[in-house]
Amino acid sequence: MSGASLDEVLKTAWARARAVWGRAFRQLKLFLATAEHTWRRSLQVRVVTLTLVVSSLLVAVFAYVVAYRSSTILLNRAKDSVSAQLDYGRSYTELQLKIFGKPFEPNVQGTLQDIVFYLGGGDSQDPSAGLVVVRADNVNELSAVPSRKGDITGLLTTDITGVVSHGQKATAIRSADLDRTGMVKYLVEGTPVKTNFGQIELYYIEPLTTQDSAATQIRTTVLATGATLVLLLGLLSALVTRLVVRPVRVAARTAQRLSAGLLDQRMAVTGEDDLALLAASFNQMAANLQRQIVRLEDMSRLQRRFTSDVSHELRTPLTTVRMAADLIFAERERFPADVTRTAEILQTELDRFESLLTDLLEISRYDAGFAMLDAEPTDLVPIVHRAVEPLRGLAERCGVPLEVDVPADPVIVEADPRRVERILRNLVGNAVEHAEGKPVVIRLVSDGVAAAVAVRDHGLGLKPGEEKLVFNRFWRADPSRARQTGGTGLGLSISLEDARLHGGWLEAWGAPGQGAQFRLTLPVRAGDRLSGSPLRLVPEDIELAAVTPPVQPRAITQTPAELPL
Repeated sequence: MSGASLDEVLKTAWARARAVWGRAFRQLKLFLATAEHTWRRSLQVRVVTLTLVVSSLLVAVFAYVVAYRSSTILLNRAKDSVSAQLDYGRSYTELQLKIFGKPFEPNVQGTLQDIVFYLGGGDSQDPSAGLVVVRADNVNELSAVPSRKGDITGLLTTDITGVVSHGQKATAIRSADLDRTGMVKYLVEGTPVKTNFGQIELYYIEPLTTQDSAATQIRTTVLATGATLVLLLGLLSALVTRLVVRPVRVAARTAQRLSAGLLDQRMAVTGEDDLALLAASFNQMAANLQRQIVRLEDMSRLQRRFTSDVSHELRTPLTTVRMAADLIFAERERFPADVTRTAEILQTELDRFESLLTDLLEISRYDAGFAMLDAEPTDLVPIVHRAVEPLRGLAERCGVPLEVDVPADPVIVEADPRRVERILRNLVGNAVEHAEGKPVVIRLVSDGVAAAVAVRDHGLGLKPGEEKLVFNRFWRADPSRARQTGGTGLGLSISLEDARLHGGWLEAWGAPGQGAQFRLTLPVRAGDRLSGSPLRLVPEDIELAAVTPPVQPRAITQTPAELPL
C-alpha cells in the first residue's frame, strides 16, 4: 500500500471517528438538555429521584453496616473457637512432652506426630478442616510436623513465627492455595509450648470459607432486599406524588385558562379530603374573581362612556362660551382694570378647559380602542425643533436653558408626526416645569433600527418607584408645588399611549436631587419589534459621577433605585 493511499485511509478513518464522536456528543447533549428540562418542569420526577437517591444511600449504608458487623461477628467467633482449641492443644502438648528431658531421646519425634495427628482430627484430609502444625526451629534435632500435606510457607510468615518464637501468641489472617484449588482465606494462630528440652511452636490454621460464604450470603440478601425496598419506595413515592401533583397540575392549567380570559373554567371537586377542599376553594376564588372582573369591566365601560359623552356634550356650550369670552377679551382695554383682569383669567381658564376636553377625548379614544396610527416616513429632526420652539418662552420665564442635540442628517422613521410631536412637547414641558432653573437637554440618536429621543433635566428628580407612577393619569409627584403651566395631568398618560401605538417605548429614570430623564424609543420601520434603544436610560453623567468621585463629595440622603440601562 502506497503512502498516499495510507494517508487517505487514515484521514477517512479519522473523519468517520470524528463523525461518530460528534453524533454521540450531540445525543448526550440532547439527553442532558431533556433531563434538565424534565427535572425543572416535573415536581414528580424530582420527588421520585430524590427518594430513590436518599433511600439508595440509606440502604447502601445499612448494607455496609450489616455486612461489616456480620463479618466481624463470624470472624470473632472463629477466633474464639481457634483460640480455645489452641489453648487446649498447648496444654495437651505440654502434658505429652513432659516425660522427655532431651530432644534426641527416642520417640520424641513420634510423639510430636501423634500429638499433631490427635489435635488435627485424625487422618481426615478434608480441605475444609483445620490444620495443626508443630514447629521446633529452636531445637535442631526436631523437624516441623503438619497434620496434613500442603504448602504452608505463605501462611507461616516471619511476622507470625517471629512473635511466637519470642514467647508470645500471634494471630493473623492470610490467603494461600494449600490444595492447588484456589486461594482461600485462613485464620492463623500460634502459641509457644514450654518443654523440658526447650520451646516449640504450635499453630492452628483454620479456613474461613464458611465465614466468608455466610458473610457473602448476608451481604447479597441485604443488597437484594435493599434494592427491592428502594424500588418499592420509588414506586410508592411516584404514586403518592401523582396523587398530589395531578390536582396541582389541573389547578395550574385552570389558572392559565383563567388568565387567558376564560373566566368560566373550574376544577372538578371529588371527595372530601384536602385536595377537594383546595379545588372547592379555587373554584370559589375563580367565581369571585369572575364577578369582580365583570363588575370592574362594566364600571370601566360606563366610566369611559361617561367621559366620552361628557366631553362631547361640553363641546357645544364651550364653543358658545368661547365666542363670548373672545369678544370680551378683544374689548378688554375698554373695560375697568378689574373687568380686564377678569377677562384675562376667563380666557386662560377657557384655554385650560379646552385642553382638558381635548385630552379627555383622546383618552376616551384610546380606552375605546378607536385610536388610529397615521404612519408615514417622517424626519424627526424638524419635529424635535417644532416641539421645543413653542416652549422657549416658558423656559425663559422659568430661567431654564434649552439645549437641543440632533444629528445633522435627517432621521427618518415611519411614524405619526402629530403624535410624536405631542409626546415630545409633553416631555419638554414637563422637564421645564421641574428643572428648577437648570438646563434641559433634548438629544436625538438613531442606529438604523430604532430612533430615540431623551429629555434630561437636572431638577428635583424622582423618588424610587415614581418612574412608573409618572405615567398614571392625574398623578403628580408633589401636589403642593405651584405649577408654571396649566397642565391637565393627562399629558404623560397620552404620551405613553402614543408610544405604545407606534410599537415603541416611553420610559423614565430619576433620582432625588439628580434630576430625571425620559426616553422615547421608536422603531425605524412601523411594525418592527424593538430589542434595544440607541440611548441609555440612565444618563451618562450619573454613571461618570459614580466612577469618578467629585472633589467635594456631598451626602445623598436616598440612593436611587437600580433601573435597566
